[in-house]
Amino acid sequence: MQNENPYNYMFEDDEAVNYREKFEKYAYNWKWFFIGIIISAIGASAYLKFIPKQYTVTTTILVNDENSKGLPSVLSASEDLGLTTFGITTVDNEIGMLKSFSLMESVVKKLGTNITFYEKGIFVNRELYKNDVPFKINFSLKDSLVYSKDTIFSIQALSPTQFVLKNGRGTASKVYLFGENVQTDFGNITVTPTVLKNVRKDEEIVVKVVPLENIVEDLRKDIEVKVLYKKSSLIQLTLKAPIKVKSQDILNNLVQQYNKDVVADKEFIGKRNNIFINERLELIKNELSNVDQGVENFKKNNQLTDIDSESSLILASNAELEKKIVDLNTQVRVAEYVTDYVNKNNEQIIPSNLGLSDDAVSTNSARYNELLMERNRILKSSSKKNPVIINLDEQLQQLRTSISHGLQNLKASLNIALNNTKREEDKVFSRIYSAPKQERQFKEFQRQQQIIETLYLFLLQKREENAISLAVTTPNAKIIDFADGSSRPASPKLILVIITALSLGLLLPFIALYIKFFFDNKVQSIKDIESVIKAPIIGEIPKMVTGNKIGIHDNNNEGISESFRMLRTNINFMLSKIKGRAKIIFIMSTTVGEGKTFTTLNLASVIALSNKKVLLIGGDIRKSNRNEYINQNIGNGLSDFLMDNSLKVSDVIEPSVEGNYDILNSGTVPPNPSELLMNGRFDEIFDYAKDNYDYVVVDTAPVKMVTDALLLSHHADLCLYIIRFNNLDKRLLEIPKKMFNEKRLPNMAILINGVDLKRGYGYGQSYGYGKSISKTNWWKKIIAG
Repeated sequence: MQNENPYNYMFEDDEAVNYREKFEKYAYNWKWFFIGIIISAIGASAYLKFIPKQYTVTTTILVNDENSKGLPSVLSASEDLGLTTFGITTVDNEIGMLKSFSLMESVVKKLGTNITFYEKGIFVNRELYKNDVPFKINFSLKDSLVYSKDTIFSIQALSPTQFVLKNGRGTASKVYLFGENVQTDFGNITVTPTVLKNVRKDEEIVVKVVPLENIVEDLRKDIEVKVLYKKSSLIQLTLKAPIKVKSQDILNNLVQQYNKDVVADKEFIGKRNNIFINERLELIKNELSNVDQGVENFKKNNQLTDIDSESSLILASNAELEKKIVDLNTQVRVAEYVTDYVNKNNEQIIPSNLGLSDDAVSTNSARYNELLMERNRILKSSSKKNPVIINLDEQLQQLRTSISHGLQNLKASLNIALNNTKREEDKVFSRIYSAPKQERQFKEFQRQQQIIETLYLFLLQKREENAISLAVTTPNAKIIDFADGSSRPASPKLILVIITALSLGLLLPFIALYIKFFFDNKVQSIKDIESVIKAPIIGEIPKMVTGNKIGIHDNNNEGISESFRMLRTNINFMLSKIKGRAKIIFIMSTTVGEGKTFTTLNLASVIALSNKKVLLIGGDIRKSNRNEYINQNIGNGLSDFLMDNSLKVSDVIEPSVEGNYDILNSGTVPPNPSELLMNGRFDEIFDYAKDNYDYVVVDTAPVKMVTDALLLSHHADLCLYIIRFNNLDKRLLEIPKKMFNEKRLPNMAILINGVDLKRGYGYGQSYGYGKSISKTNWWKKIIAG
């Protein structure tokens, strides 16, 4: 019979992981999840209410990438001349300029965003901007000092004409008038209302002054600048901040300031070109005047009138050579001017596109101007020690050297060509033997006059072209979309907050329960017992939620009563072979608190209800339990009988006032309990009980504590070993396992106590238990569970 378990058939096929059981274990604690969701919902509501909303504002601009087939300007050469184009690199440079410190600094200074205003609230302060700010503050300090201040104070209006100034700790100073010069630790200030009728009494505005450098660095981090499409010059600027209008102002002003700086750079180059051309024009004008005067004097002195008509026949053959000489002389003079300018003006724009015949010099000049302009732009947001600046300086020095050498080579080649042409002209002149000396001299004067006139007209043309370029100088960035954003906040996102709150509301209780279950080493289910002990399970006792020790009453069909009736049936089945004497049942457990006394009382009561004579023996003489079995003071007990040989068994047995059974209580606690149990007097009790009762129920001492129960176990017909859920450590299951395997307890069976029917532990739900679970407050159940 010990190898049979009447309940094993219910779980023969349930060896795999029972996910439903795991789910029900968490579902039983649904109120924790409900509370978690409620708390998360409250937290999410507080988060949405007190966390400032962030709005995303974007603006899109088209950068004029002149080196990538963009619009032409005076700064770059044509791509048809074979110059290297920068493409995306140029756009990347513009992105760097848009996020430069100097540009951000200009925007902050213009908008004054280093001084922020907040409306003081109970939990958080709300930032104000522009028309929402009720007060205007004027600092007497210089801008440079204001930009370096780091302070916080507040202004509280007392009336439309008076206010109180408070420091960062909230300490108020005396009352001031609006418009009055107020002396403070951070300098003198003047506070005036923006609109007099908008001043509200007791309204407190917090003013925060932050160093300009900190605000600029924060803006550089917050503003996102990126290329909108691959291989395009479209740049998108994005800023996320609590105030949409403020973000729009910052982005719009950033683009405006960027265009302003670019236009200023272009105008600077154009003005430098204009200065150079005007200086050369002044020199050439004087030379041209001297040559004209020389021609006039020559004609007067030689009385010449129409030399050309007289010498037309001779000069016709020499026309082509003269034109070539003029061109060569013009090239030589231009090369000399440019050489002189290059040698005298270091780190200045080199005039380009002046018509020099050497493509290498023109190309290097244009390249030098581009690199010099790029260096100056990058230097605005960097220093001369920057590796990029050093690299550009080296390239500029190399180009300047190359230009100088090119100009020298150009002049040398032009002079050689000029000398060769003159020699050819001399040969022609030598053939004109009849031409007078005056004609040759006049041609020399005329040639000089022509050269200077050509150069003068050439520079005049270039000056006009430069003036036109200055007049039509365009910004580098075209605004495609002005700064704007959605009226809906980008963060916090309602859906995301709700999902996060719901997830946390479910996850945190789950984690807490998982940790609780993980570290819980108590016996919680029949599987915990069956995996260790192979003894039969004779029954289950539901957990009592009331304070009554006896739950068995006549005509009581609640769960406790039904479970003990089921236990009584199973006991009768297991002890059916015993006839003609009392059936002795030992109630045993591993430790205290397993419910031995409770089980003993109720088992005795339920057996007595079947018209059987029952004797309840308090076998734990190490603990006095007189009042645990009966609500009255009774006389001698078991220990007294064992010590006093004059006492009879009938002298220590008392009838129970709460049930139809008799009680032999444990009696006085003796100093030598083990010796008393071994003195042989206990056999008299069992002999008397076998003749006078149908059942004997013995409440024994815990097995783990003492060996008293083992000393008497040979008298037992049935040993009910109680294991209480959520009380006994799983490691202590080795004790009943050893008792069963070594057969130290006769006819041992497991009785499970403290089954929580709502959790579905054990098999109780199959019998419809659960009526004994009273409707206590759910929060008490949570705390108890």
